[in-house]
Amino acid sequence: MTTTPDRIDKRTQAVAAPATGTTATGTSSRATPGRLRTALLLGALIALGPLTIDMYLPALPTLSADMQATASAVQLTLTGTLVGLALGQLVLGPLADSLGRRRPLLAGTALHVLASLLIVFAPNIEVLGALRVLQGVGAAAGAVIALAVVRDLFSGRAGATLLSRLMLVMGAAPVLAPTIGGELLRFTDWRGVFVLLAVYGVALIVLLSIMLGETLPPERRRKAGVASTLRTYGGLFRDRTYVGLVLVAGLVMAGMFAYVSGSSFVYQEQFGLNEQQFGLLFGAGAIWLIAGTQLNAALLRKFDPRQILPAAVAGSMLAGLALLLLSSGGTGGLVGVVAPLWVALFFCGISLPNGPALALARHGESAGTAAALLGAVQFGVGALISPVVGLLGNNAPAMGAVIFSALLLALVVLMTVVRPWQLADLTEDAPA
Repeated sequence: MTTTPDRIDKRTQAVAAPATGTTATGTSSRATPGRLRTALLLGALIALGPLTIDMYLPALPTLSADMQATASAVQLTLTGTLVGLALGQLVLGPLADSLGRRRPLLAGTALHVLASLLIVFAPNIEVLGALRVLQGVGAAAGAVIALAVVRDLFSGRAGATLLSRLMLVMGAAPVLAPTIGGELLRFTDWRGVFVLLAVYGVALIVLLSIMLGETLPPERRRKAGVASTLRTYGGLFRDRTYVGLVLVAGLVMAGMFAYVSGSSFVYQEQFGLNEQQFGLLFGAGAIWLIAGTQLNAALLRKFDPRQILPAAVAGSMLAGLALLLLSSGGTGGLVGVVAPLWVALFFCGISLPNGPALALARHGESAGTAAALLGAVQFGVGALISPVVGLLGNNAPAMGAVIFSALLLALVVLMTVVRPWQLADLTEDAPA
């Protein structure tokens, strides 16, 4: 059955239903938000992950000295967050399919708050790394369940368009996070960053308790249990196209995490910027990511995601190649690094919404688990990639080499495994 705009609007009512048991039928007369409010609510959830990852980036060199740890060891605290985000999604996704969206979301966010507060008292780099894993697990709830809610309420091009709007939040969060972190470091040390993250988590819990209704009614929930979860994951892995799209999304994200992991050392140690200058330059780069996501929303009015994705991945790969060549030859100095990076981020912004939209459109019956595997691969590949920049030297050529390699592999997987020209046209919204 084709999902009509009226049907989408009625289903959207469940997102902001008060915590009174209102389900996806939207029966409560008190729950009448529009799509903008839906996007803002889900965006606040999705922003928790990027804020957790990026807000402490300006403090990495200082944290290294404070903890008497090497740069690679400090970068492993970022890897720990990504590992937590990956593992957390693998657990929380199936739970959201069996228990509903609301309870796992609130529990995960509470875990994030607890971990953030414990990090403030971390005595060494080992404890900090372990707590960052726990913090990532908590942040995973917002990342995976927000995507599942999108699939509960929207499908086809409507889902891809909303994902583009949410990517605006994912782009704005990296813009704000290092800038906020850099400004915060004027008044406190790196521990104050995690106090602010805890406050944000508490605010989220309050908002979700008031605004979030259940978007997955009991009749649509899947049977709980390890065996059922493994069968669902097994079915997903047997879908070659879905697996290919997940890998493409993960490799595009890996290119971005190579930038996230290496940029602090490249900008501050190689080019001599201070913490505030780094925050501003990092934020300026994320503006191009935002521009890509918003252009994608306009492109979706004329083109299908399966047409947009190959061009965007190819564009980002070519920009990665330019970054590698220019930085290796020392051409252009800081501008020779920043310009191709911004082009790569722009095309990544176009790519990011379309891969998940195509993947989730194939598995609406298990949206939580499908979104969990998607997110786990994205952050898992990011966790593997992040230390590589440090191992290769924490300089611009090392960052360029990792970014180019990840995006080249993404293009190869897309063209050989996914074969987008064989995918179904999403001009018509698929049934939810």
